[in-house]
Amino acid sequence: MPVPDFIIALRARIGHEMLWLSGATAVILRDDPAGRQVLLIKRSDDGDWSPVSGIVDPGEDPHVTAVREAQEEACVEIEVERLAWMSVTEPVTYPNGDITQYIDHTFRCRWLSGVPVPGDGEATEAGFFPLDALPDMPAHYRERIDVALQDRPDTVLGRSWLSGADPEAS
Repeated sequence: MPVPDFIIALRARIGHEMLWLSGATAVILRDDPAGRQVLLIKRSDDGDWSPVSGIVDPGEDPHVTAVREAQEEACVEIEVERLAWMSVTEPVTYPNGDITQYIDHTFRCRWLSGVPVPGDGEATEAGFFPLDALPDMPAHYRERIDVALQDRPDTVLGRSWLSGADPEAS
């Protein structure tokens, strides 16, 4: 997995300690004659299916990250429609011992062009799936898809929506 240079430099100073990062998830949708579909990639690091996602580079707006990652990971052009959800992930411990936690910006995106194929080594497969026939994936990825599919006029803040609580109270 390509690790951004700024993270390599930080890790040289802090080792495996917790690193707080910004992330962006692109839930990429397209309408097909058979129904709405979502683009998923099969991650090369753990084999999980997921929406396109990545780390926000220093000085980069998160929505730009979503567009960049769609091109890099799946070779498709997209348009960001809206910020659907901002949430904090659980801490992630990587096989090398690095620990990170992310503030994730989940964007609802529209596919514009391109046939999805793995692009940069971060995925082994890429393709569109009907919403009623998604492959197995970790719950946190499915949650991002579910929130992006909601036709809300606002952005969901935090994780309270999972329990049915008022998301504005989070």
